[in-house]
Amino acid sequence: MSVPPATLYGLGVGPGDPELLTLKAHRILTSAPVVAYPKPDTGESFARSIVAGYLRKEQEEIAIEVPMRVERFPAAEVYEAAAKRIAADLKAGRDVAVLCEGDPFFYGSFMYLFERLASKFPTEIVPGVSSVMAAGAASARPIAARNDVFTVIPAPLEDREIATRIALSEAFAIIKLGRHFMRVKTLIETLRLTGSCRYCERVSLAEERVMPLAEASDTAPYFSMILGYRGAEKAIRGR
Repeated sequence: MSVPPATLYGLGVGPGDPELLTLKAHRILTSAPVVAYPKPDTGESFARSIVAGYLRKEQEEIAIEVPMRVERFPAAEVYEAAAKRIAADLKAGRDVAVLCEGDPFFYGSFMYLFERLASKFPTEIVPGVSSVMAAGAASARPIAARNDVFTVIPAPLEDREIATRIALSEAFAIIKLGRHFMRVKTLIETLRLTGSCRYCERVSLAEERVMPLAEASDTAPYFSMILGYRGAEKAIRGR
């Protein structure tokens, strides 16, 4: 007698605070027999650390080791291997919950498993609180209003591209700062927008730092972003 295939879940676990996990994500997380998550080749998994207090000892864990390097690595091989291992559990009738920092489909690595498995197995995506939304809340300043265009800009883009994206928007978030921080900070100064920007670091964690961009130091971790506003809303510009 064949076993019906189980369900693959992409669980958004939020920006870091375990209390920002949704009720639905918590229900699925605590009931799934298998939990998978990305893990750097050195150090612990951030996604797992967020929900560590909710995991059960009898749950099987699959750590998907993703090298954290500046140079490109064979990511396809990593996700191919992970997909095969997860597929084996799904075929055996065991649901698999894949943990995703923030939201699964917002710059999330889960999309690479999704493209390999979603056409073969029942799949459900559980959205999570993204770091951008959490940063807006932590900075106590609205992100955008009315007809404002809000743009998310990856810091690795070239200066000209970043400046163009900012010019086309009333509100913006620059993410993935890390080693690009000083270059981006200098660019914003050149655009005379420093006074309209907030610097947000490790939002929702105990180490959270939120301040005007002008007060930020010259270095920033990967988990940081700049929120900026150049629109007409006084409720936003005035804060």
